[in-house]
Amino acid sequence: MISEDLKNIATLWFKAFNEQNLEDLLALYDENAAHYSPKLKIREPETNGLIKGKEALRFWWADCFQRLPSLRYEVQKLTADSEQVFMEYRRKVDGENDMIIGEVLEFSNGKIIFSRVYHG
Repeated sequence: MISEDLKNIATLWFKAFNEQNLEDLLALYDENAAHYSPKLKIREPETNGLIKGKEALRFWWADCFQRLPSLRYEVQKLTADSEQVFMEYRRKVDGENDMIIGEVLEFSNGKIIFSRVYHG
């Protein structure tokens, strides 16, 4: 895929996430996609921060949306090549300090196959 196509998918990712639209978010992922997050490692230590498959993603994000109804991401920058997008965004939650996050989305056949979150 070309980098602009991947940036467009990343834009759809932010829209679905900020609307807490779980089905639209999951539709962007391959059935066997994996996701790594430091917050996942803390909240569910048995995963060591890594989950695999859409059902695991569904459970993780449904819980996140329920616990943090005010959670929103503000895009700071998107950088893409033909295989991945690096997203830099501001994490905003009522009552918490904002946090700058980096996340890489890796693609195959137009679907996200792996996402990795970095806190900084």
